[in-house]
Amino acid sequence: MSTPREIIAEPLTREAFTRFGEVIDTRGADAFPINQGRTERFHALAGVELLGDDCRAILSIFRGQPLEPLQITLMERHPLGSQAFVPINNQPFLAVVAPPGDFDESAIRVFLVRGSQGLNYRAGTWHAPLLPLFPDSDYLVVDRQGQGDNCDETLLTIPVRPILPTS
Repeated sequence: MSTPREIIAEPLTREAFTRFGEVIDTRGADAFPINQGRTERFHALAGVELLGDDCRAILSIFRGQPLEPLQITLMERHPLGSQAFVPINNQPFLAVVAPPGDFDESAIRVFLVRGSQGLNYRAGTWHAPLLPLFPDSDYLVVDRQGQGDNCDETLLTIPVRPILPTS
């Protein structure tokens, strides 16, 4: 049996890794505020290769801040594609949702998403903007970039205040 070849691990940089793929990292990335200024979106950090015309899936990192007070006044949907959220730093968050189609406030449901879980909203599903429970919560987000208007928003007539379970 031959002795294994030892290879020293080098720091992962965009330049060093370019031959193999793309590095997903918020350092040095462009960002802009969303969710009424509570969330910093590190947009389109990498692209998923797809077959098809005029669209592509993208990977982004969202860094969210808790909504204080915890009261939902806005819902949104993405009619042209799904949107997935996977927590990077194992922090729980809330998902406030309503079914696709015409918005029905009476159909809103609230889910507690554990830090070890992620979710993927189907195209057209109404949801509140990102609702982390702890400061600086990071999420890997996979969604659509391309032609067409892919974000509809509506204001609630009666705000929603999620209640967290006591146990």
